[in-house]
Amino acid sequence: MGERSTLRIAATADIHTKKTSQGAFVDFFAKASEMADVLLICGDLTDYGAPEEARILAKEITASLRIPGIGVLGNHDFEAGKQGEIVKILTDAGVTMLDGDATEIDGVGFAGVKGFGGGFGRRSLGAWGEEIIKKFVHETIEESLKLESALARLRTPQRIAVLHYSPIQATVQGEPPEIIAFLGSTRLEEPIDRYRVSTVFHGHAHHGTLEGRTKGNAMVYNVAAPLLRNKFPDQPPFRLIEVPIAETVST
Repeated sequence: MGERSTLRIAATADIHTKKTSQGAFVDFFAKASEMADVLLICGDLTDYGAPEEARILAKEITASLRIPGIGVLGNHDFEAGKQGEIVKILTDAGVTMLDGDATEIDGVGFAGVKGFGGGFGRRSLGAWGEEIIKKFVHETIEESLKLESALARLRTPQRIAVLHYSPIQATVQGEPPEIIAFLGSTRLEEPIDRYRVSTVFHGHAHHGTLEGRTKGNAMVYNVAAPLLRNKFPDQPPFRLIEVPIAETVST
């Protein structure tokens, strides 16, 4: 770790690797490796959830990424029903894939889940009525419980949440109002604040807002690559954030 007092995090999401993406990420991964100490990929790593797309991405990672990579799946990665294969391909390429899991780098803890929709605040969807609605809400609750479990395993003073869906409405503002409830859920915010997460990264909302805060004051960054390209056209499509490094808390 040397004299470093901060961990430089490059975070992106919604890179949507296609079957025609060979070579598209070489410069991206090289720049992330140069500018950061860890890369987060917050879901929608592939476009149609095809293993072929994941293999293209894995090859780019193996060739060009020189720092640890941490990822979660997004909704696009489930499209072909091959999400387990995608996780294996990327894990074999050296990416730490999180799904209710936690990992640590230099005393900074990372907990990750995909998350799910359901809406925000008083307008959140409730588990009432038809069975299909109850299943939808149950999925959101399950994701929030997985996030809580992952956060509970961390003993680091600095905790980072890695999601695809947003835990707050502020960072999905700018999307059509009709779809906001499908872009995240307040239920994801509850464990974030309970476990005093300092920073949250998510994607999914391509036309959302760059930043917001949870009720507990955790900083939330929307790092969807299309949004970053639009807001910062002269920069590579990742957000670079520095967080303090602290010694691990003893149990």
